[in-house]
Amino acid sequence: MKKRMIAMALAGVMILSMTACGNSSGSGKSGKAVELTVTTTFAGEDTNAQNYKDAYTAWEKETGNTVKDTSATSDETFKARIITDFETGSEPDVLFFFNGADANSFIEAGKVVSIDDIRKEYSDYAGNMNDDLIEPSLVDGKKYAVPVNGFWEAMFVNTEILDAAGVSMPDGNYTMEQFKADCEKIKAAGYVPIAAALGDIPHYWWEFAIYNHQSPATHLDIPESVDDTNGQAWVAGMNDIKELYELGYFPENTLSATDDETFAMFTESKAAFLIDGSWKVGGIVGACQSDPEDASTLDEAKLAKFDVTYVPGSGERKASDLVGGISMGYYITKKAWDDPAKRDAAVSFVKYMTSDSVIPAFAQHAASALKNAPEVDESEFNALQIKAMSMMAGTTSLTGAAQDLFQGECRVSTFDGMPEIVTGKVSAEDAVAEGLAVYHNQ
Repeated sequence: MKKRMIAMALAGVMILSMTACGNSSGSGKSGKAVELTVTTTFAGEDTNAQNYKDAYTAWEKETGNTVKDTSATSDETFKARIITDFETGSEPDVLFFFNGADANSFIEAGKVVSIDDIRKEYSDYAGNMNDDLIEPSLVDGKKYAVPVNGFWEAMFVNTEILDAAGVSMPDGNYTMEQFKADCEKIKAAGYVPIAAALGDIPHYWWEFAIYNHQSPATHLDIPESVDDTNGQAWVAGMNDIKELYELGYFPENTLSATDDETFAMFTESKAAFLIDGSWKVGGIVGACQSDPEDASTLDEAKLAKFDVTYVPGSGERKASDLVGGISMGYYITKKAWDDPAKRDAAVSFVKYMTSDSVIPAFAQHAASALKNAPEVDESEFNALQIKAMSMMAGTTSLTGAAQDLFQGECRVSTFDGMPEIVTGKVSAEDAVAEGLAVYHNQ
């Protein structure tokens, strides 16, 4: 069995206290000022896009160095761009990126520097982090990426629709049977139960449908074959999505719509439930602002209609067993490390961006690997963020995403092929078998 252990950071480390960070080495102040090219996923609707700009601007003022920001929203195109950049020698000096299988190629190529190697020269590098919560590479077991904030995946709810349909707000004991009964009520009331574009982004339903036939202990075991216990769990999960499709709980155009279109259905009170990640909090808040770029234009009454809760559970998986962890962090590339003019600045930048005084703004309602624990000032957060904190306080486990291990071509038959599965053109068993064959022959 191939399995990756994901460290869990639950309610106690959801928000972190703001304490000063030391810079005994790698201050970035010595020598001639340099320009660092930095690529992150803090862009678009990501809640932390502005926090990122504010933080690196403050670092620029403190050190005299400058940042050439090439950040972009994370998607499969972005991931492919990063891999291509490394292959062509166009990689940035500092990269905020995934620490799972997505990073394998450039780690195998020796294009990034491990935390241990950096500590040989900068002994306090990532010294404020709990090393046990820094994910090791799947390639060599070494740790490369200094984490900032974690993630969770849960179910967002449009309570305006629930009220109209006479449906109660789901809790930590919510089951798939209750969910289907509620979807039937919502459908009868003239609304779409589930906002999802199965032909575009089936990711979250793929993940939780499989998880509902497993447990937190087995979810990250990639099946050896379609016939073993986990292989059959994957097949059952695909068939569960097919059943929800046949029951008419997805939008009529779910196979042709984009994720943006179905998300708009949710925020415009046309669809009730949305499974997505913690980063979607920012998108929902933005949709409640007359100016998405200006927090002062927030319509608090509109935002109050949105909530976040647990994904309906089944079998050994409780609804409060969520997918999450600390899956991204800052890498220093070999390109920057081998440049005498940039090495110190790159270390300084990562230390600043992962300091005790900066990370709390990024962690918000998610998780962190900082050693120092928090006190939460709820006045600093909007209503949906506070609801997210409350939801996370009741989480019974966080387990990593199986799809982060099941990368690339092996996902095509069940991700791109989801329309064929739910319409019965391809059996779930054949689709899963095809994907596993690709995975085990890579």
